Amino acid sequence: MLFLVVSHPRPERPSTVASHRQAFWDWIAPKLASGEALSAYPRVGRGVAVTFDLASNEALHAALTEWSEMIPATFDIFPLIDTDAARRSLAQAASGSLISPPAAQEETSP
Repeated sequence: MLFLVVSHPRPERPSTVASHRQAFWDWIAPKLASGEALSAYPRVGRGVAVTFDLASNEALHAALTEWSEMIPATFDIFPLIDTDAARRSLAQAASGSLISPPAAQEETSP
């Protein structure tokens, strides 16, 4: 399951959280190497945007719990669709081969 996670850390002086920020990069490095994380980009100002490829929502919850233990933050979470799957779905929609929902039946008055 693909997720884009954007962190919004608590506002702190950069000098007081430098070691925590370094710990984050040490924590994310093995996830990037294993493919659990596909990318990690620092945001301008503060925060990070990470693309995760995880097996479940529970795995995402565990990762975010670990992350927020290092750097308290709120997160925007965007579930993503694999690009190839999205293109296949779009091709089906364009060809008219998607299954349409059944038409609503009109109620008749007695």
